[in-house]
Amino acid sequence: MAAGRARVSRLLRQLERAACRCPSHGHTYSQAPERPTLGNTDYAFEMAISNIRYGEGVTKEIGMDLQNLGARRVCLMTDKNLSKLPPVNAVLNSLAKYGISFQMYDNVRVEPTDQSFLDAIQFAKKGEFDAYVAVGGGSVIDTCKAANLYAASPSSEFLDYVNAPIGKGKPVTVPLKPLIAVPTTSGTGSETTGVAIFDFKELKVKTGIASRAIKPTLGIIDPLHTLSMPERIVANSGFDVLCHALESYTALPYNERSPCPSNPINRPAYQGSNPVSDVWALHALRIVAKYLKRAIRNPEDREARANMHLASAFAGIGFGNAGVHLCHGMSYPISGLVKTYKPKDYNVDHSLVPHGLSVVLTSPAVFSFTAQIHPERHLEAAEILGADIRTARIKDAGLILADTLRKFLFDLNVDDGLAAIGYSKADIPALVKGTLPQERVTKLSPRPQTEEDLSALFEASMKLY
Repeated sequence: MAAGRARVSRLLRQLERAACRCPSHGHTYSQAPERPTLGNTDYAFEMAISNIRYGEGVTKEIGMDLQNLGARRVCLMTDKNLSKLPPVNAVLNSLAKYGISFQMYDNVRVEPTDQSFLDAIQFAKKGEFDAYVAVGGGSVIDTCKAANLYAASPSSEFLDYVNAPIGKGKPVTVPLKPLIAVPTTSGTGSETTGVAIFDFKELKVKTGIASRAIKPTLGIIDPLHTLSMPERIVANSGFDVLCHALESYTALPYNERSPCPSNPINRPAYQGSNPVSDVWALHALRIVAKYLKRAIRNPEDREARANMHLASAFAGIGFGNAGVHLCHGMSYPISGLVKTYKPKDYNVDHSLVPHGLSVVLTSPAVFSFTAQIHPERHLEAAEILGADIRTARIKDAGLILADTLRKFLFDLNVDDGLAAIGYSKADIPALVKGTLPQERVTKLSPRPQTEEDLSALFEASMKLY
């Protein structure tokens, strides 16, 4: 009897030693000691994106999606120009076919402001909606994200969720309603991200809200919607894709970003370059190199426009988790301090520097500056965009990428720098002042920058060619 018990005991010890130690399978799992963090930099990254559905004509399914969600009172957001165009008509037809009750808000402002956000938020609060549909470019989708957020958190002050240091940057802990985004431009990637950007008029700068909680539930990417885009809107949207890809790929690596959050809810949406975002950024960059010029020059080139629509989402997945840096940080005052510039093909009643244009005009100067850090990534990007790097020296990576970008922009008839859209050297102090609050993105630059550095970058961007 004793020998039998000893044998059983020995077998149990052998089984314990052989047991799987992972928490999913092991019955003998014990908690590992907490991993220390060194130098207070982060040690992890996470990927958060919306569900995405792609296909020609796929917008017709939106009524079924809302039916499946059990939606009874839907808010449809768009702008006044789009409300008369085929993308909105396609959505309206689907809502009618499946008996979806909705109210339309078509007062979204192209390049939204804090006040235009507040107007949409007020509409959403009054409507008591149980689902949202945004049909438009980044301005519409971002406005709808904000409306959904503040309608779900009616006691919050507007600045509660706005990025620090302008706002309080509080984490979003309230549950939001489903939001379906139907992008009609190929640029912002807003259908995949938890970011909503607006002009804060009091300070004359762009800022925004950044939280994974506000990302759309579903992005419906229907390439048919790109066929009605005019040439310059295609171009400026594409420049946003270009810079999303370049900036996220060259951003500060996630494990060099600080501080390390004490709680994962505080880990920022923009975390720094990481292995997963890198894949999407590079793929988007290759599509831009192959298809953007074709998409701009020939509105009938369905292959090019469809691929750029996908590239926008791909780059959105990349930068929505890695972030952007100096081109975007510097673009916000370029847009916010606009004087009299009105771009071709934009039917607006106010001065406007399109977001993609404001971003790309500083790109040659920015990447010449940042290439001191990780020059191999800058050289790889230049090669994708068409540069012959067979005899290139790694120390020349920044100059090579800058020259490649200048040629790319010149071929596409882009305005010759900030001077061409109304700025002069006298405006540089104000442009620098408007960049300083953009810490959420500027701190992701691989190379730290001083105010003097920013002044030099703006000066170098006054003229491109």
